[in-house]
Amino acid sequence: MVVAGWIACYLAFMRHPKDQDPVARLEAEEERWRKEDLARAVAKSPLRRTEFHTDSGIPVPDLLTPADVGRPSAEDVEKYQRDLGFPGRFPYTRGPQPTMYRGRLWTMRQFAGFGSPEDTNQRFKYLLEHGVTGLSTAFDMPALMGYDADHPLARGEVGKEGVAVSTLKDFEILYGGIPLDRVTTSMTINASAIFALACYVAVAEKQGVSQAELGGTIQNDVLKEYIAQKEWVVGPRPATRIVVDMIEYTAKHMPRWHPVSISGYHIREAGATAVQEMAFTLADGFGYVEECIKRGMDVDDFAARLSFFWDVHNDFFEEIAKFRAARRIYARTMRDRFGATKPISMSLRTHAQTAGVSLTAQQPYNNVVRTALQALAAVLGGTQSLHTNSLDETYALPTEESVKLALRTQQLIAHESGVDRVVDPLAGSYYVEYLTDEMEKRALHILDKIAQLGGIIRAVEEGYPQREIAESAYQFQREVETGERKIVGVNSFKSEREEPISILKIDEKVAHDQVERLQAVKRSRSQAAVQEKLRAVEAACRDERNNLMVPVLEAVKAYCTLGEVCDVFRKVWGAYREKGSF
Repeated sequence: MVVAGWIACYLAFMRHPKDQDPVARLEAEEERWRKEDLARAVAKSPLRRTEFHTDSGIPVPDLLTPADVGRPSAEDVEKYQRDLGFPGRFPYTRGPQPTMYRGRLWTMRQFAGFGSPEDTNQRFKYLLEHGVTGLSTAFDMPALMGYDADHPLARGEVGKEGVAVSTLKDFEILYGGIPLDRVTTSMTINASAIFALACYVAVAEKQGVSQAELGGTIQNDVLKEYIAQKEWVVGPRPATRIVVDMIEYTAKHMPRWHPVSISGYHIREAGATAVQEMAFTLADGFGYVEECIKRGMDVDDFAARLSFFWDVHNDFFEEIAKFRAARRIYARTMRDRFGATKPISMSLRTHAQTAGVSLTAQQPYNNVVRTALQALAAVLGGTQSLHTNSLDETYALPTEESVKLALRTQQLIAHESGVDRVVDPLAGSYYVEYLTDEMEKRALHILDKIAQLGGIIRAVEEGYPQREIAESAYQFQREVETGERKIVGVNSFKSEREEPISILKIDEKVAHDQVERLQAVKRSRSQAAVQEKLRAVEAACRDERNNLMVPVLEAVKAYCTLGEVCDVFRKVWGAYREKGSF
């Protein structure tokens, strides 16, 4: 019996020898990743080169793990597989795709939107000619707040910080000559996002492009408006209902569209730390997921179309760690809390933008260097899309020359730095892994606090995120004013004389022309049809069983205005006013 038992153990060891050696076990799992995940990814999107090497000719492997730099212990291998894993695999710390930039570079976007729809249309075409691979549209303040160009509150703001839009006619001009079946578009609009998306769908239909063919993202993250940016139409709960309607509609009819870009960018710009940005943004995202599930939706039917939007600041390694920690928290929460089963439902995909708040009016050419460092951090963190700020954006909307330089910054990183050749090159760095773990731990602490308050919507109503961000902003400014935190050109290394730079100025004629076009549309449309469509929007507002995208799309096609649709929202739910908090 003893001999038989020994023989059985020996045969078991011979059948599974790698199970006895942590390094061999890791190598075996890596081989399985190559044969399954990597092969599948390459078949779908071939590598950009047949082989990758450094400028000195040193081959660059498709993946490096602890087994490539020594003999890790069993504990090291276990931690690697639990907390890092392989690119394109749970928990996605090392990136959402197996090949990352070896297969496809990040989408290079540049924010565009100013003046009239004609002005922005020309800028779109200029950017496409210079290598932009995705459009990004900024809208003016009246549109963001749900008002038409002829509203008294719009005076002095039409076309100033984004493109002016009031009706479908403006969108027809804005995207005229742009092949919407081949170009992806990002739209930065939130409280009135449903109107913008309906207009985009209607324009595409006029071009002969179906909803199913449209690719892109609409920001549509209203919860962060109450936390940070403060551009709203109605209160948090009805606004969230509209977001859920859009998620539900696009999941059924627009499989290539991202109906919400859950945005930490504005939270960070308001003064949050990197940890707070990550925690509050993830909380917003989980809030939308929870509301969708309450609606009766299956998480795997819509989660694949959720995307995130991060700010990228100057603390280089912390920003890289933020991307990695966010992916890990998201993956585990989507699986363990919400029951996601599809890998893509657990995979956090993101757009990133360099920090607008870090730009300085003093010595503006320093902003080129800041933007380059921040962009590199975003790439090393594994972003899927990137916008680089222009050096003059602290003064005004960027000029064509400054936009081109900002785009060239991305192109230099992509084609001359070599960082595109290897997946997650900082994995295994003692410092980066320490920061990733610490940021995860601290963000989870904030998420627990939000859960104790009853969820993110309740936390927003109570003012918890707002107070935390205000305190962080105060501490940052205090450090700048005391000199503890140095800002080059601002409180240190100042110049005797500042050289003026060219800035973009919006002609006041833009507002006059926009109002004239709006009034012409109102004269030419059927007033009976307008009233009928607006009544249908109101009825859908009052009955949550009706998805608002359907009547809003019909209203848009009848040339109802943005302001008229938002006025219906205000009529039913009331205009929102924030309570002050100190």
